[in-house]
Amino acid sequence: MSENQIYEGRGVSSSKSEIHQAIQGVDPGLFPGAFCKILPDHLTQDKDSCLLMHADGAGTKSSLAYLYWKETGDLSVFKGIAQDSLVMNLDDLACVGAVTGFVLSNTIGRNKFHIPGEVVQAIIWGYEELLTELADFGVIIHSCGGETADVGDLVRTLIVDSTLMVKLPKKQVIDLGAMRPQGVIVGFASYGQAKWEKTYNSGIGGNGLTAARHDSLTHEYAGQYPESFAPEIPPDLVYCGKRNLTEPLAGTPLNWGQAILSPTRTYTPLIKAILEEFRPAVQGFVHCSGGGQTKCLKFGQNIHYVKNALLPIPPLFTAIRKDRALHLQEMFPVFNMGHRLEAFIEESAADGVIALARSMGIEAQVIGHLEPNATGNQVTIQHQGEQWVWR
Repeated sequence: MSENQIYEGRGVSSSKSEIHQAIQGVDPGLFPGAFCKILPDHLTQDKDSCLLMHADGAGTKSSLAYLYWKETGDLSVFKGIAQDSLVMNLDDLACVGAVTGFVLSNTIGRNKFHIPGEVVQAIIWGYEELLTELADFGVIIHSCGGETADVGDLVRTLIVDSTLMVKLPKKQVIDLGAMRPQGVIVGFASYGQAKWEKTYNSGIGGNGLTAARHDSLTHEYAGQYPESFAPEIPPDLVYCGKRNLTEPLAGTPLNWGQAILSPTRTYTPLIKAILEEFRPAVQGFVHCSGGGQTKCLKFGQNIHYVKNALLPIPPLFTAIRKDRALHLQEMFPVFNMGHRLEAFIEESAADGVIALARSMGIEAQVIGHLEPNATGNQVTIQHQGEQWVWR
């Protein structure tokens, strides 16, 4: 069975092709090529400003947090779920140049039979703590509350979503649609420990969690916690790995549960600093979320993204690959594989941008370059003596 068949068997899709078809014809906004949809300022009618609103969430990572909490009693993992929900919005908006002045609302849907009030409280206070921590780095987010709904008929354990809104001067918008096929790609590590992080981050982010959870963890959890997965999934695709949640992950200070639950790193403080110092040299940013290392295919026109000097693959992805005997070609479109943010910049600014990232605790390097491609967008990855192409 191919990895695509396995993903479909678990009810997920890395390409989301049917979703993209569903939204064809919808108004693309003021800057159709930008990383996020951008609207006119309908609230104040300011012709020089625009509005951005973005909704996303922690996805199936919340189910793993439930599993870890049930096994260990550790409520702190739910602050990480709040962070995943927040950052999947925040960093997408940062890629178009919005780095402060946000308004946040969150939505928590729970199955009351499994999720008590203390879990909901941990999530809510997790959001509040994050806003305070990010404010120390100049990223201001105002909370306007949210909604907690008991939806046990729909949700097996827990779902955590949020929405961010921000107003931005049009002149500050970063439009990937205007990107030129020149310059270099700087990749910023998803692993390690940034200045604003309190512990080591495995780099997992918020994508590929269904695969990581089921491919890594032992089938024993299926019998113990049947509420943690959909009953429609074939039994041989449920928790078909060999790892226990509390088993140490080699090469890290984390156990397997902590590693897969590592909160999605925000790069917004870094993006903010880059734009303050190097804005004229920046063509754009891509947050390597859904689609992993092929995410950039969706942006720009007639660009060949050549990635031939990737950052090292961190221990978690290396271990997942070894356990499941996966090919890198199968993993690059699902996981970030070591860097979850990339910047397209003038080569002359690369050393300065890399030094800035390292000063904030994030490893970075030139991982490739941009070339013209007359037949449309293309990504070529060269790694460990192999080469793969996506179009």
